[in-house]
Amino acid sequence: MTTRDFNIAQPSEKQILQPPADFPGSYPEYITFVSLLRLGKRPDVDFIYQSRQMGGRIDKGGLVIDFSFIDPPDLAINIQGVYYHYEQGSVNIAKDLIAREQLASQGVTLIFVDDIDLEQNPEYFIREALNYRDHSRIGAG
Repeated sequence: MTTRDFNIAQPSEKQILQPPADFPGSYPEYITFVSLLRLGKRPDVDFIYQSRQMGGRIDKGGLVIDFSFIDPPDLAINIQGVYYHYEQGSVNIAKDLIAREQLASQGVTLIFVDDIDLEQNPEYFIREALNYRDHSRIGAG
């Protein structure tokens, strides 16, 4: 995906960004993608969307990171849907914390961004994530 594939104009307060039909992720991931573009980040230059790590979902112990950064190379961001990641029990939270530890063992900081925060102020929370600040429910704070 390239920046020309997305309308990155600033929406009015009542306008809701709509992902293109071929966008492969969730709506909160699309909001994050657009926010990164607005903050000057470029796909496949500064970040990789849905980056497979350690074999991806195919290999046991592998994972897919929502946003893995080339610049800076020690940062990754995962978007946390409140329903799936928090309200479906402790197993999903444990998987997220294990993913954080797996990446930390490779020198990468995994920042979680909650989807409800993206609804309030996406660029603020993405800017914070780019500065290694995690405001999520399970983040370091």
